[in-house]
Amino acid sequence: MSLFKKLRDKVTPPRVNVSLFLKEQLFYLGGNVEGTVQVESQEEFDCTEVRCELECVERVRKTKRIYDPALKREVDQQVWDSAVIFSARPQLVGALHIPEGFIQSFPFKILIPPGTQPSLKSLDRVVVWNLKGVVAVEGRPDATSKTIEIQVSPHPRIQQALSTVSCKYCGTVFPQSETRCPNCGAPRTAH
Repeated sequence: MSLFKKLRDKVTPPRVNVSLFLKEQLFYLGGNVEGTVQVESQEEFDCTEVRCELECVERVRKTKRIYDPALKREVDQQVWDSAVIFSARPQLVGALHIPEGFIQSFPFKILIPPGTQPSLKSLDRVVVWNLKGVVAVEGRPDATSKTIEIQVSPHPRIQQALSTVSCKYCGTVFPQSETRCPNCGAPRTAH
């Protein structure tokens, strides 16, 4: 093996297409994310595992006091705090020799815990669920699929119990218990 090939292999993932295919487009708290990870290889290599990664990240906008050296005093500044609420990395298959031309699909099923947060995007809070497929390779960067954002809602029976309204100004749908639109901040109007 040439020195150039060894160096290239340390910084580049294997030439493999990793694709995600989902059974559904909308998922519910307490339900499962089901689908397949398809692996198509254009080179021969050994992988340590094929897995899925599901992650729920919450970002909240807060005001913090930060010292500004130019003004020589503390000032209020808007910052986004981020936290991982849920993470799962189920292994679909262990160590595997993948020859050139290899094509195989690996099914997966991941439980979304009922106590986590549904997808949400507002002015001061964002909850995002991301999913990707990974072919892990020792000594090289992993090959990954495109990260896709999935929509997670409360269970349909719970969702029906919550009455919603739409904003008169921007059309955003939000719970009737809210007094202001989470998107534009307009006051809720009686419908």
